[in-house]
Amino acid sequence: MTEWAVRPSGGLHGRVCVPGDKSISHRALMLGSLADGTSQVSGFLPSGDCLATLACLRALGVQIEMHDATTLTVHGRGMRGLRAPSAPLDCVRSGTTMRLLAGILAGQAFGCTLTGDSQLLRRPMRRITEPLRQMGAEIEDTDGHAPLVIRGRALRGTDHSLDVASAQVKSALLLAGLYADGPTTVRQCGPARDHTERLLAAMGAAIDVRGLDVTVAPASSLHPLSLRVPGDVSSAAFLLVAGLLVAGSQVTVEGVGINPTRTGLLDVLRSMGASITVENEQQQGGESVADLTVWASELAGVEIGGDRVVRMIDEFPVLAVAATQAQGKTVVRDAGELRVKETDRIAAIVIALRRMGAQIEPQPDGFVVSGPTPLHAATVDSLGDHRLAMALAVAGLVADAEVVVRDADCIADSFPGFEELLRSLSSRGMA
Repeated sequence: MTEWAVRPSGGLHGRVCVPGDKSISHRALMLGSLADGTSQVSGFLPSGDCLATLACLRALGVQIEMHDATTLTVHGRGMRGLRAPSAPLDCVRSGTTMRLLAGILAGQAFGCTLTGDSQLLRRPMRRITEPLRQMGAEIEDTDGHAPLVIRGRALRGTDHSLDVASAQVKSALLLAGLYADGPTTVRQCGPARDHTERLLAAMGAAIDVRGLDVTVAPASSLHPLSLRVPGDVSSAAFLLVAGLLVAGSQVTVEGVGINPTRTGLLDVLRSMGASITVENEQQQGGESVADLTVWASELAGVEIGGDRVVRMIDEFPVLAVAATQAQGKTVVRDAGELRVKETDRIAAIVIALRRMGAQIEPQPDGFVVSGPTPLHAATVDSLGDHRLAMALAVAGLVADAEVVVRDADCIADSFPGFEELLRSLSSRGMA
């Protein structure tokens, strides 16, 4: 276990880039593995989660060359070219790896087991196993959790109505739908991120998007990819919030993906009074990319609920930190999904921020923060949750003395190099 001592910072200044988008990196590897031909991917995120996906695909017979940490070549084996692994596939702590691979493996001609570490084995998997079974998949879960034992078989096209807005569930069903005997439709209850649909369309799959309904037809082949992965807006969020909270700051994060299904936090921060500009917008691999600049700002509390929640589901830990410095109440509702992430993020952020002196109250599906309140020196625990660890580091920048974040090495699950990058923006004070 590592500890990171973060001290109050002077103004943050500079232009930086964040690592590639985690969601797109996972999908580029998986879909490139199913393509007929060789895919070239640059800007790949070499995080713990994405490397878990890479290792699983290699175990399934896919040749993947890493030319450097962020540039790789995937030698696709075609839709039916994966082979049975010699051992259970270890997804480590990555829910994306497990859920999306389950969709792909459900239609193969062999069986395998998906497992992971204790944190992943606590996360709910019935949300994918049940709809996949409706398609004819043979999957055994363990009281609704992993390990998952999958015996590949022929699948049938099915119409699914989701009761949770989840890109992972949607993607698992769309990927399984590539192997079905007819069209597969996923009807969403909210606007979950759409990277899978965009990549499938770019690879020649027959995919139809009508509002919140997505239909994919069976596919016999997919075109290879040539893709540069944009910067991850969920990673950029921590640097942007730090720039908003630390007095005298101006921070620019370059080349960030601004897919509209991912920019809920930017909308919320603007409604709180944040000074944010979007410049140099362009298209990159079917995704909108831009440079984001923030200035230290006076924030006001807001209410957050409805569709906006799913568009910022990974950013609530750092939003809670911002809310401690905002004038008035910030109310978060409709965010019960936070209870079943890497940790119960509602309980975890409440415990940690209360330890620092914040006025934050948990709710069944969110939390309420009253601000502004000064944050004090404390030792806080990330509980192995990478986004919680980074949010608490941001809180340390505006505390009155040193904040120690326990188990900070988990940050590498999504943002390797975060500590060094944050330090490069700080004019004083970081330990």
